[in-house]
Order: sequence, then structure tokens, then C-alpha cells
Amino acid sequence: MTGAAKDILEAARAGDREAMDRMIRENSGLIWSVARRFFGRGAEPDDLYQLGCVGFIKAVRGFDDAFGTQFSTYAVPKISGEIRRFLRDDGTVKVSRSLKERAQAVRLARLELEQRLNREPTVSELSAHTGWAAEDIAMCETAAAPSESLQGPRGEDGLTLEQLLGDDGQEDKLVESVSLKEAVRELPERERMVIVLRYFRSMTQSSAARVLGVSQVQISRLEKRAVEHLHEALE
Repeated sequence: MTGAAKDILEAARAGDREAMDRMIRENSGLIWSVARRFFGRGAEPDDLYQLGCVGFIKAVRGFDDAFGTQFSTYAVPKISGEIRRFLRDDGTVKVSRSLKERAQAVRLARLELEQRLNREPTVSELSAHTGWAAEDIAMCETAAAPSESLQGPRGEDGLTLEQLLGDDGQEDKLVESVSLKEAVRELPERERMVIVLRYFRSMTQSSAARVLGVSQVQISRLEKRAVEHLHEALE
């Protein structure tokens, strides 16, 4: 960001309306690129853009250079989050009540087993405890996990799933976490379980290997294959 751009951003943060309007105009392409990821979900494009503008304004007001990131990188999840919240509250994007209840049961089962075993329970142990297949457990945890978890660091290398899949400098790719989560749900069972453990539960490959009862090499291969499948699904 140039010095002039920083000055405009600072003025907008301080409440300068003209500066804020200019920020929105100059970043309208970014806002539209995020809004496009939600087309076809029951809301008009113009409404999605306006919601994106609300998220963008929140990003301007909340941004701090101390975050150590580019403003656009900070703004994208804020824009998509504002749209996502509207769609979720409006009923366009939502998780069924039964799936939420199952997800809660899985969380409680996990906590109970962790206390009993003094370690992370394996998938087979969770399956035996709940009576549900590993496939169902993975589905519950994927559906109920907050979308922001895809933008949080994973495992030992600090990358996020969006960063791993995205292209540098192209904010219009993979910025919509709902579509990414839907793609995760379509993965084969073992690949989905690896993604759930690695990205939704932020486990290292070694920890995921212990939970799934396989080697770290197998986890690495499954993760690589899963990421390739996600690339294909989101192209």
C-alpha cells in the first residue's frame, strides 16, 4: 500500500466520509469478487454487494498495521463474513437442526472421552461411543465448525486451508468459506477426516495419524490427495 493509500485509509478509519467513499470505489472490484462467490444462493447480486460494502467498512474501521498483513487480506474475510451472516440468518445458508444436534453430541462425546482417556480419542473410539459411522462424525464436525476456522492457522506450519488452496494476489479465489466447506463434505471419507483433523481441529500430521490409527506418511498422502480434490472441485 502506497503512502497516499495509507493516508486515505487512516482518514476513513478516523471517520472521514469522503475518504471512506473513495476506499469503497477503489475497492469495488474486490468487494464484487467476494460477492460473486455467493451468487445463486437466494439473494440479489446488488444486495450481496451492499452487504459486502458493510463488511468492507467494518474492515476499514478495524484494520491495524500491527496485524502484519495487507489490508485486502484482512478485508476479504470481513466482507465474506458479513454476507455469510446475512444468508445464514435469512435461512439461505444454514445447517439443519438435526445435524447441529449431532455435532453437539460429537463434541460432548469427544470431551467425555478426552477426560476418560487423558488423550484425544480416535475416530473409532468416537464411533463406538456414539454409535455413528466415522463418515457421520466427519460430516457433523465439518458442518458445525465455524467458517473462520478455515482462515485460522493449522498444525505445525501455520498455513490456512484457504492459503494452501489460493493463489497469491488473487482475492477473488477461494474467499468464500461456505463453498469450501461444501467441497470438503464431498471428499471421500478418509480424506475428509484428515482435513477435519488438520484444518478444523488444527492437529499436526503426527496427532492426526494417532487419532486415525495410521502412519504420518499416510496422513501426508491423504492430505495431499484431499487438497488436489479440493482444487478440482473449486476450479
